[in-house]
Amino acid sequence: MAPSGENVVVSSQNLEKLLSMKGGKGEASYANNCQAQAQHARSMLHLLEETLDRVHLDSVVAGRAFAVADLGCSSGTNTIHNVEAIIKVHGQELATAWRNSSLPTATAPTLLPPYQVRFYRRLFPARSVDVFYSAFSLHWLSQVPDAVLDKRSTAYNKGRVFIHGANESTVSAYKKQFQIDLAAFLRSRSTEMRRGGTMFLTCLGRTCVDPTDQGGAGLLFGTHFQDAWDDLVQESLIASEKRDNFNIPVYAPSLQDFKEVVEADGSFAINKLEVFRGGSPLVVSLPDDATEIGRAMANSCRAVSGVLVDAHIGDRLSEELFSRVASRAASQANELLEQLQFFHIVASLSLLLS
Repeated sequence: MAPSGENVVVSSQNLEKLLSMKGGKGEASYANNCQAQAQHARSMLHLLEETLDRVHLDSVVAGRAFAVADLGCSSGTNTIHNVEAIIKVHGQELATAWRNSSLPTATAPTLLPPYQVRFYRRLFPARSVDVFYSAFSLHWLSQVPDAVLDKRSTAYNKGRVFIHGANESTVSAYKKQFQIDLAAFLRSRSTEMRRGGTMFLTCLGRTCVDPTDQGGAGLLFGTHFQDAWDDLVQESLIASEKRDNFNIPVYAPSLQDFKEVVEADGSFAINKLEVFRGGSPLVVSLPDDATEIGRAMANSCRAVSGVLVDAHIGDRLSEELFSRVASRAASQANELLEQLQFFHIVASLSLLLS
């Protein structure tokens, strides 16, 4: 069992209640730091359209709505834009089907509230959803693995807040948790999806076989962010154990990691599975301004992890932490712009008929 304490991310129950992108409209909010994600989503729109072409609309004329579910932990406008894009693709075909059947011309997009990782379990009635869409979410684990927070375990991630560069046991624990979570996600969706339905999934991924190299996620959470936590420890602002009991619950899988879980589940046919280069998460207007780059790095990191950090060490220390992230990132601004690149796993899956 994981050690008891104040760490709010030890249990899956606590993480489920807390995990979300940073809300509001402030400088470090997700709403003001999601432009890159929106751009990455738009660049993959043609892949989404290919997936939607596989949806069978025959049963629409049988007197039901066309149901779309967006499963994520985001906030802001990206979620709405994604669902609108899905509806737009099938809009004309749906309208024709409804006109021919004298049914009301309407869709029923079903949105999971933009927070929490409840999508790893059942959410909808059986055979009720035509299209599942999940963008930039499945790399978030349902919990930090217990062994990673257990001092008695070889997987205890002492001195680190992420698995980038961690030991083999720690990384194996993260990988196992990813496999458990994705398998649970697939089991739930296979029950909830209607025959002829489809699913389009994207999550952070990596091109390196070695899971200790987490690629873009590693640079986001395993470099300046890690060093900022060390600063707080060295300045006696927090105890080293307080740092060690905080771990970012993210795992960027390889294609093989993802494929193994889908094939082991056996409920879905893989129509497409590839790595897509998303680019940098940093959006800056002055690429020669080191201060702006450092601030963009801190805001990008805070937008996705700030809620967890705030809960673990409080608002005041959280402010100190991300101030140090900004300063450290600014000191290596040129290298950061060149090296910080995200890659995404893109998966198009169709339900296999039993």
